[in-house]
Order: sequence, then C-alpha cells, then structure tokens
Amino acid sequence: MIVSRVILKNWKNFRNVDVELGERMFIVGPNASGKSNFLDVFRFLSDLAKDGGGLQKAIKERGGVSKVRCLAARQDPDIEIEVHLSDGVSKKPIWRYALGIKQELAGSRRLHLKYEKVWQREKQIVTRPDVGDEKDFERLMQTHLEQINANSEFREISKFFSSFSYLHIVPQLLRYSNFFSGPGVPGDPFGMNFLEKVSKTSKNVRNSRLKKIERALKVTVPQLKEFKQVSDERGIPHLEAIYEHWRPKGAKQREDQFSDGTLRLIGLLWSLLDGDSVLLLEEPELSLNSGIVRKLPALIYRLQRVKKRQVIISTHSADLLAEEGIGGDSVLLLSPTNDGTIISTASSDKDINNLLVSGLNIADAVLPYTVPSKIDQLNLFE
Repeated sequence: MIVSRVILKNWKNFRNVDVELGERMFIVGPNASGKSNFLDVFRFLSDLAKDGGGLQKAIKERGGVSKVRCLAARQDPDIEIEVHLSDGVSKKPIWRYALGIKQELAGSRRLHLKYEKVWQREKQIVTRPDVGDEKDFERLMQTHLEQINANSEFREISKFFSSFSYLHIVPQLLRYSNFFSGPGVPGDPFGMNFLEKVSKTSKNVRNSRLKKIERALKVTVPQLKEFKQVSDERGIPHLEAIYEHWRPKGAKQREDQFSDGTLRLIGLLWSLLDGDSVLLLEEPELSLNSGIVRKLPALIYRLQRVKKRQVIISTHSADLLAEEGIGGDSVLLLSPTNDGTIISTASSDKDINNLLVSGLNIADAVLPYTVPSKIDQLNLFE
C-alpha cells in the first residue's frame, strides 16, 4: 500500500496543497521552502498511530499548534490533513483518512478535533464529531486512530501509518551518544540509538542485512575487507570494519572512527533493507562522494521493487537527480510565495516539461528553479 494523494491546509509552510504521489518521489525546492515539513506530515501521522503517541503528544512535540499552523493562515486557521491510500496500481483509493485540528480561542485553549473521517473505498465508516463526542467534549481530545478500542474497522490504516520509517543519521550523535543526556528525540530519527536497533534485530535478519551492506561497502569504501557487528567486553554493540593493510590480519576500525559518509551510507542501506512500508529519506546525498550519489536512485529503485515499498526523498543534489530514469511526474517542486509554499509536479510546469521533452534530465531542467532569485547579491556580502 502507498500514500497516493496528500491534501493539506495550514500545515507549516503550506496553506493549501493537493498533490498525487507515486512509488518513488523526489522533493526539491529552495532552502526553507518546506521539504522537511512536507516529510513531517508522514511522521506526524505515524506519531498519531504509534503506541504511546497520539494527537496531543504529536502536536506538543512539534512546539504546539502555533508552530504547526501555517504563518499564511488567516480567517480560517484550522489545520487539515487528508491522505489517500492505494495499492499503487489503481488510482481509486482503498482508504481515505481526513483529520481537522482546532484550538480554542480563549480559556484553556484546548487542542481538539474539528473532524475525523475515514472512508473504505466509497463507503464512509467514520464521521466525527459523533453523538458520543457531542455528549463528552473530552473525547475530541483524541483521534480514533490512536485508540485500539475505536479503530477496529480501520486498524489497517493505523498499522500502516505506524510502520512509516524515517532515518537521517547525524554521525556525531551515533559516534558520541554517551555524551548526550536526556530522553532523545522520539523515534530516534537521527540515529543516536542506531547500534542498539541493529543489535536488537533477530540474528539471521541482522547478519543477512550486514552481509548485503558489506558488499556495497567493499565497492564504495577503499580497502574495506569485512564489515560486521561485534560487542565489547561490557556487551555494548559496535559496528566494526576490517581494512586491508600491511598487517597480516588488516586494520580494524569501529563506528567512532568511520567517516561521516560511511556512517550515513550504512544508515541509508539499513533503512532500505528494513521493512516494507513508506520510507522517508532526507537529503541522502550528504557526505557521500558524487559517484556514489549518482548510483543511489537506481539502487533505491531496485530495492523498492523487491520490498514493494514507497520511498519519498528530499534532495538538493544534481548528481542524484541526473539519473535518466527519473521522470517529471516523480518530482515535486516546492515554490515559496507570500501565501505559503506551492507544490507541483515538475511535469505539470510547461517550461520544465518542454526542457524534459527536449532531452534534458531532471537535474538540469528543475534545479535552476530552486535557486534563490537574489543569489547574485551574495557576492556583495562583506
């Protein structure tokens, strides 16, 4: 199952958005145009559905309604999200889930549902507020999506949302996790506990994935001979690489000695192999050699064919987008305006489409539209 359509109102950068999605989508746009915030829609839905999550917690973790609501929102400031879920073949959705969020204007300013609606194919099976909500306002503080006793008719949606995957490894967090105190970011999106996650994976699955990653690393990392997981004398898990060296048994390194690019590549490859639901990738090109980056789209495509999963990728990289197999309908172009960011497919823009028809690749046709209009003034910086 994939997310085939997203409709947003007053969500962060986006005042009004209605966009269709395919199995592999690339999101491009200027800095601060909303690429991360668009991906956060999926993370938000996942946070609603996960155990220990829910509406109140998901909004609080994002700084409250004022930080989530679009700055361009005016007379109608409510936040609304609607997603369509399909099998990836038929355009007609199997499921539709819609959520409206309000905040009281006075008093305790309680966050509550404006509405919650669910359709299974053409049949609407949930309409809130319902009779029970009208009798007890407190019920509107939670979605049915997060309540196991209320989502039996559409639990498939809840399980699908909760399986969404996002990993954007920050190498310093992984290397020096012992120096960071506190509970960390929910869901560990930045990989601070990545080693623990790998170690908790069943042995056969873990070894199979690490062997596949090892084959990729042998191609991309000079002199790498072996890659595996080990534990130190205290039982703490580590990743270990053995490099060909003048010593007979080679030279060993653990993750705290790996380059940023090697750590990010390991995290990326693990993410692609881990699960079969929606995978969100944020700028996977960071710290990687351009030659590796150019191969990523084909690698992602091959693995998602096996896993049959949807992959949504934000990027600034010309190398990543230069692959011939990327079509204009697979690229979402974000364009900031005074009334919020607009999202459109690259193929829907007449000028871009003409460039693609003339033989230009996506990188050459689209990325010039993401360059700030006043970029030349940067030369005047003193």
